[in-house]
Amino acid sequence: MNSLTDVMRPGKAGARYAARRRELETYFDRTAAQAWARLTSDEKVSRVRATVRAGRDAMRALIMSRLGEDLQDRRLLDAGCGTGALAAEAAARGAAVTAIDLSPTLVGIARERCPAALPEGSDAEPGRVSFLSGDMLDDALGTHDHVVAMDSLIHYQLPDIVSALSALAPRTRRSIVFTVAPSTPMLTVMHAVGKLFPKGDKSPAIEPARLGRLSDAIGSAPALSDFEITHSQRIASGFYTSQCVELTRR
Repeated sequence: MNSLTDVMRPGKAGARYAARRRELETYFDRTAAQAWARLTSDEKVSRVRATVRAGRDAMRALIMSRLGEDLQDRRLLDAGCGTGALAAEAAARGAAVTAIDLSPTLVGIARERCPAALPEGSDAEPGRVSFLSGDMLDDALGTHDHVVAMDSLIHYQLPDIVSALSALAPRTRRSIVFTVAPSTPMLTVMHAVGKLFPKGDKSPAIEPARLGRLSDAIGSAPALSDFEITHSQRIASGFYTSQCVELTRR
């Protein structure tokens, strides 16, 4: 499968989104690729990372429950697919899945881990996954029934999150299910402490989002006027805290 890396354009969220996207691509494709591969595998990890793994597993289960058991005749965009667990599960339920991530390394791992029963194919083929590396906001990805962005927007500031959702909305027929890092006392402290580390010694910061402000921003975004928040639920597991938000087309 050819990569779309060379044809991707900066997303509609603007220059700040593009700059942040470059930081994340560098981090996840070079610095953290192997650690991320281990975290999302069955290998033994530290107690702290085990809580993150458990939290991500619970979040993936929650998102899949919002999509439903039968995804036949549905097209799904996994925006920020990482190592591909959600994409594979959606395809196993019958969806035609486009799985895209900024990191070619993680996409390669996702392709390797995809079960043999779910061969890679066109993004229009039910029960198959099309793996791509590039920008999840690119118009060339086409229209889907569902878009999932699990923990792929948590490094962006709230205005850029809403801009990203606004870019995805016109090409989404049914729902967008995404996660944000909720603004909690613990996350706020971690975010502040993280800024004290030298630039070369830290990962891209998670940007805590105030849920009330997020709801207001979504409600006032013209491109999201046909969508409403139909579900919001938090998963907290040790060092993992993330809020699932579902936007459904009216």
